[in-house]
Amino acid sequence: MTTDIERHFSDGLRELARLATAVADGMQADLGRALEMVRATVRGGGTLFFCGNGGSAADAQHLSTEYVVRYMRNRRAYPAIALTTDTSLLTAAGNDFGFDFIFARQVEALAKPGDLLVIHSTSGNSPNVLEAAEAARATGVGVLAFSARDGGRLRALADHSVVIPTARTDRAQELHLCIEHLICDYVEREL
Repeated sequence: MTTDIERHFSDGLRELARLATAVADGMQADLGRALEMVRATVRGGGTLFFCGNGGSAADAQHLSTEYVVRYMRNRRAYPAIALTTDTSLLTAAGNDFGFDFIFARQVEALAKPGDLLVIHSTSGNSPNVLEAAEAARATGVGVLAFSARDGGRLRALADHSVVIPTARTDRAQELHLCIEHLICDYVEREL
């Protein structure tokens, strides 16, 4: 007899597995293009910039660390910066310009053509990531977005979007992290 607890875990993990299978089966072209954007940036000596809010900010920091330190292999450090970590800068920009510009100001100051801004936003509608995408475009920096639902307004501002087909923020973030780990693994193996 299955207990309520066993069913809870079984149902949740199977739901995640179904979504992961749908992404694996139906989004190969999107995933490949995302990989190509990251690989070209690292190969060309560009910097990967990551941003997002809440859990997506944690993912941005996590991924930036994988590129600078290492993921699965010892190799040279790849340039990567999480735009979510400098509390003095974030609070100054928030105070002086407004929260909508906390990432855009950093993109304006630090990013250059050949770099890539990787945005995590499950809604695709957070004003601060939209402003960051606009700043990247104005600076000639590529934009790769990881989102969910319909991709939000960010989809039109990004050079490419990986949109996980779910309305669940947690499931989208879980798959964003998995996909980006797979991208990092491939880049490490090749470069």
